[in-house]
Amino acid sequence: MVLSMDEIINAVCLHMAARKDVKPTEVTVELSWDELSGYTAEVWIHDRSQYLVESNIIEAILRYLHSEYGIRAYREDITLDLDEEITAHVRT
Repeated sequence: MVLSMDEIINAVCLHMAARKDVKPTEVTVELSWDELSGYTAEVWIHDRSQYLVESNIIEAILRYLHSEYGIRAYREDITLDLDEEITAHVRT
């Protein structure tokens, strides 16, 4: 199974909304990758910015897989990949 960049963004939005007790529409996410930091997400909630590292993004994906698809996966089942956009490959 492969999650698109939009699905990863949705996963992070839903995850952060639940953690910060706000509506998902109040969360903005920008995914990125660079050689120094690897995969990161910058999240804005009420004009405040927070950076998430790869493990935080994977945590959001795990929660999303369970809530949206009924899939219980483990961290080692998920790999982030960068082609034209960032995707998540899930071994099920």
